[in-house]
Amino acid sequence: MTTLENRPNTALLVVDVQNGVVAEAHDRDVVVANVGSLVWVQHFDEGLPRGSEDWRIVPELAPDGAESLVEKSYGDSFEGTNLETVLSGLGVGRLVVVGAETDACIRSTLHGAFARGYDATLVSDAHTTGDRTEWGAPPPDQVIAHTNLYWNYQTAPGKTAGTVETKDVDFGGAS
Repeated sequence: MTTLENRPNTALLVVDVQNGVVAEAHDRDVVVANVGSLVWVQHFDEGLPRGSEDWRIVPELAPDGAESLVEKSYGDSFEGTNLETVLSGLGVGRLVVVGAETDACIRSTLHGAFARGYDATLVSDAHTTGDRTEWGAPPPDQVIAHTNLYWNYQTAPGKTAGTVETKDVDFGGAS
């Protein structure tokens, strides 16, 4: 299990499922439908100013007042935020990660969580990215598939990683 002591709980971490982030994302509607809620992470910067329509979480999803919302301005959801404090307070040592964008904030957050001692499971059909092929990136479906492939085989002493489909998410155990 997790290397974090006295942290038996699991949190679903919903990263950047915001209008301006997923508007043109690959399989947007399917991914949004697969996303649930518990701890929300919401990006802001000059391109996504607080309070703007692009900054808002997509209308199909809405965190309720009991769910934590962490604002961030870096790819890694832990960097420069209170996410670790929120998760510690909830006794969380295992994260189930969904959201956007696969090749930026999702990858950064997964690696950030793993390096900080969390077990980290990526929901393989509940993360997405926009098309960056004009800048030399592979098409979105290949970026997603590659991320699923390498995260499924991520290893480190005392920690677990891996992928799971939405229908197989289990909040009671390790990936």
